[in-house]
Amino acid sequence: MKAKKISTTFSTAKKAVSMLSFALLSGALAQTLTVGLDADPPRLDPALSTALVDRQVLNQIFDKLVDLDQNLKIIPAIATSWKVSNGGLTYTFKIRSGVKFTDGTPLDAEAVRYSLDRNMTLEGSARKNELGSIKDLKVVDPQTLQINLKEPYGPLLAVLTDRAGMIVSPAAAKKEGQDFQNNPVGSGAFKFTSRRRQDNITLDANAGYWGGAPKIDKLVYRPFPDGDVRYANLLSGAVQAITPIDPKDISKLSADSKFTVMNYPGLGFQGVWFNTTRAPFNSKTLRQAVAATIDRDAVAKVVFYDTVTPASGPFPPGTPAASKAIKVPKPDLAAAKKKLGGKPLTFTLLTVPGSVTTQLAQLYQAMFAQAGITAKIEQVEFGTLLDRADKQDFDALMLGWSGRPDPDGNIYDFFVTGGSNNQGGYSNKTVDSLLAKARAQTAMPARVATYNVALGTILNDTPYTWVYYQTNLVGTVKGLSGLKPIPDGILRFKDVELK
Repeated sequence: MKAKKISTTFSTAKKAVSMLSFALLSGALAQTLTVGLDADPPRLDPALSTALVDRQVLNQIFDKLVDLDQNLKIIPAIATSWKVSNGGLTYTFKIRSGVKFTDGTPLDAEAVRYSLDRNMTLEGSARKNELGSIKDLKVVDPQTLQINLKEPYGPLLAVLTDRAGMIVSPAAAKKEGQDFQNNPVGSGAFKFTSRRRQDNITLDANAGYWGGAPKIDKLVYRPFPDGDVRYANLLSGAVQAITPIDPKDISKLSADSKFTVMNYPGLGFQGVWFNTTRAPFNSKTLRQAVAATIDRDAVAKVVFYDTVTPASGPFPPGTPAASKAIKVPKPDLAAAKKKLGGKPLTFTLLTVPGSVTTQLAQLYQAMFAQAGITAKIEQVEFGTLLDRADKQDFDALMLGWSGRPDPDGNIYDFFVTGGSNNQGGYSNKTVDSLLAKARAQTAMPARVATYNVALGTILNDTPYTWVYYQTNLVGTVKGLSGLKPIPDGILRFKDVELK
């Protein structure tokens, strides 16, 4: 009996040591990837989000009906296939079976219907105009959803590759209400775990993900508004990826064998909004005066080391609606002074902290001053800037757009009356009519012609002045693999591995 007891004890101890070794090995193999962003994502709710930095996180938490590949081709996601019928008025989607949200509830056609309806009706939703052409949503069966349109809407599939097409857990959205943005639940490759404002957002791998579990066990996002701090954290190993890289650091990082630089064309634009709803910029002449002072070539060279392209409008070169008919404006100080009529102009330019944005704001300030215009620079945290932009609580505002694969996403919501991204409060019935016409056209050459007519009016009215087209600048440690350069600028981490 004694020998048997000793043998049993030894066996138990051996098993315990084996389990401990396995646990230690598993812990050693567990991978945490930390990503440095240029701002703290303000709103983790697909309906309410208006910022690119939100999308970096949202794309990990939520699946979409359809997605984009590296060539901007629309590919299946939650929808495995789709059919367009009835003269472009009906879209029928087959929904992937067996998918569950991370709260355990099923993702079916009803969940998709709920999510689209929520995006269309939720108070404060920034998706309303994107989905405004939808007449009704019909659940045909548990795996089939039908979208019926009021009129043909060419951009629909492209719109569904972004936040408008993200599927939220109906159970969680109903339970959390307005607090859903602080406790988001989707079916994506990662699930939301926690956040500490201005410090970190932590996501865990969704082990039961329908597309296979991610190779990364934990994904942590940290905000570093200052580019120098973001860069220093990458060099020190505190983070393994940063986006964006400040242009001045690209050559240094490219020359370092321990790191990889990704620099690829984007879909968006950057510039300055003018608040047309109040003085001084309820005057078109004064808006035109300020815009006429901006030297886009100098901005590209001095601030961005020629990593950006001077802009002429909302459509970057190489995108479907880019047009050679719209020229990049040259600075004209004589015209600016004439429009001022010898009267002083003083206003506040709102922006966010950071070495690049500070340098850019100061360069604008110097350019304005050459025409006798005084700009006071006010810096606020990014979430605060967005809130003030939405409330039109500013004179002028430095704010751009990450861009969309369909040109409608770069113009409609910005300049249609009441558009969710129309921070300047701009309203012109002629422009409204032209943008609606372009939405209903299917042939891109016809749409480009319509956009060019609309842009003629918008450029003259100057509610916004485009300054440059940005590229996607990403820095990673050499051991990070599987990251694909998709032009929408969103880093997708499902297939990424850290060696």
